[in-house]
Amino acid sequence: MPTASANEHFESRAQTLLQGVKDSGQWKHLQTIESAMGPEITLAEHGKVLCFCSNNYLGLANEDRVVQAGHEGLDRHGGGTASVRFICGTFSAHHELEQRIASFFGFEASYTFVSCWTATEALFPTLCTPADAIISDELNHACIIDAIRLAAGIHKGLRKTVYRHSDMDHLRERLATLRADTDFEGVIWVVTDGVFSMEGDIAKLVDIRALCDEFGAMLVVDDSHGHGVMGQTGRGTHEHCGLRSDQVDILTGTLGKALGGGAGGFVAGSQTAIDLLVQRARPTLFSNALPTTVAASAEMAIRILQEEPERVARLRANVERARSGIRDVGFEVLESPTAICPIIVGDTARAIRLSERLLEKGAFVIGFGYPVVPEGEARLRVQISAAHTDEHIDRLVDALRELKAEEGA
Repeated sequence: MPTASANEHFESRAQTLLQGVKDSGQWKHLQTIESAMGPEITLAEHGKVLCFCSNNYLGLANEDRVVQAGHEGLDRHGGGTASVRFICGTFSAHHELEQRIASFFGFEASYTFVSCWTATEALFPTLCTPADAIISDELNHACIIDAIRLAAGIHKGLRKTVYRHSDMDHLRERLATLRADTDFEGVIWVVTDGVFSMEGDIAKLVDIRALCDEFGAMLVVDDSHGHGVMGQTGRGTHEHCGLRSDQVDILTGTLGKALGGGAGGFVAGSQTAIDLLVQRARPTLFSNALPTTVAASAEMAIRILQEEPERVARLRANVERARSGIRDVGFEVLESPTAICPIIVGDTARAIRLSERLLEKGAFVIGFGYPVVPEGEARLRVQISAAHTDEHIDRLVDALRELKAEEGA
């Protein structure tokens, strides 16, 4: 096929796919922010609005000390690493951050990547072998799903399966089936989100840990939405559930949400596991290191969380105020101790319409519909920050009240 014909074929196919996205009401419009991230932001097309859709759970994305640390990292190390970690891309900022992560979360060691997606993509293909099996919650984040698919593609013979969301009987069944197979001689990896991003609920980590102990499995927790949010000191879902850090075998997380809101991700675990990632993980062997400016900002963000756990308490109070207000208005909000407040509205078209109307009223909230969530369970995902004031939350509730009145008219 000549190149021109191939281009025409691709363009036609892609345009058909894109038209389908538009026709289904799933077209994603990129809102351009002209200010720093915070509880109030400035959108290019809408001016100043309240932001209730960011992962800036502790309000650290534009915190003065976090910003200053980034400036100092830039001054000290320059604008880029210009190398992968094992050649000449490891800077003191990386060591300081990785030591801070390991110490704060209570693990022997940690290793950073340019995103949690990349960290997860490195984890399973590197630590697993063809003899292993991975059991995953069906609502785990897309990065886990794709990382498992990648691992299975690399390690022919690796078994992968899912269990129904938070269904411990089904997880037990999956584990028992593997252990009953006399041909299975590998490691079983049970992987779960700590906080599930669409539902806003949390994993049953105590029960999962007990099943892992009973059947001899490794527990992997991605707590990207739990770090800085869950637990008395913000150490995450395992702290909230009363587990010690040594009861989680591998912990993954992001530096792009509560822990500074910049970018980057990490894996924390035993020194052996981290050494294996350093030596064999392709995303770190063949891709540049985390920018030192981001590493310095993230290290400062974790330090602030250690020194100011009252930020977590403030976030918790804000979440309760928001949930109470949303319920009082008459909307159905899924119950959860997390900072994610999903308002169930039914169909996708309604979710999009309500999201657009909220933005017109000065509240930036995103609507999610099928296929991101099950059909008939479209929702507005409200995300709360410790930086929100009572007035901010009350203005959101007032806007929702107006929407409710408009729909009833």
